[in-house]
Amino acid sequence: MTKIIKNSVLAILFLSLSFVAEAQTKPRKPNPKKTVAAAPVNAVAVEAPTVKTSGKKNERPATQTDSPGNTNQTEKLNSATEKFASKPVYFYEFAQPDFLISQIRIEFDENGKGRISFMKKNFDELITDPIQLSASALRRIKNAVEALNFLDSDENYQYEKDYSHLGNIKIKIKKDGRERETKFNYTTNQDAKILADEYRKIGQQFLWIFDINLARENQPLESPRLLDALDALIRRNEISDAGQMIPFLKELSNDERVPLISRNHATNLIKRIEKNIEQNK
Repeated sequence: MTKIIKNSVLAILFLSLSFVAEAQTKPRKPNPKKTVAAAPVNAVAVEAPTVKTSGKKNERPATQTDSPGNTNQTEKLNSATEKFASKPVYFYEFAQPDFLISQIRIEFDENGKGRISFMKKNFDELITDPIQLSASALRRIKNAVEALNFLDSDENYQYEKDYSHLGNIKIKIKKDGRERETKFNYTTNQDAKILADEYRKIGQQFLWIFDINLARENQPLESPRLLDALDALIRRNEISDAGQMIPFLKELSNDERVPLISRNHATNLIKRIEKNIEQNK
């Protein structure tokens, strides 16, 4: 019995070894590699960015008067300016290339109607706006001209020393077929100084109006600084006629485009100007 079991075990062991040997010697069939097709790449056309070119560098931003609804008002201002410029009597020019406002030109007729033109530093062209002088400002101009006997005089108002770094002034009058022009940058003639000061104040008043209108349209946050500047000019009596600005300041005080602090400042300026007018009566 033991012998039979032993023989059976040997037979099973022999068969197992034969199977293993056959498996090791049998060549393996190579498995074909699966190829994955690459996903097609769609070519994307990239458009070059288009660069919008603006017009003139110093082109003025569009304002309310430029809109279609205000075309008539714009035409009236333009026609009025052309009419007044056709027969101007009083001319003033200031020039200093190194100043922020490098050039100012003012011209108006016997009624104080005319225009102001100015050039800011780094700008290529003059900016022109119509102006209307107040009766008191026009009277002061005429009084100074009369005191100088301007058309009949040939006096040289230029001081013996040259102060051209302060800016050069040119004043001209064309009236009744007569014309006279004078130039100076500093003078000790009191009446000539009064005349030059009056023109400077006119320029500062209307330049400020231009700047605040620009801020209202494009940079309302600049208005507090501009109101502070006007406040300082009024305190130093460097505005042609503060009373003339009351209607404009009332409009500004109701303009919700500007910050509340600016509107309140405009209201306070109106009260102060009205108080000064009342005291000077």
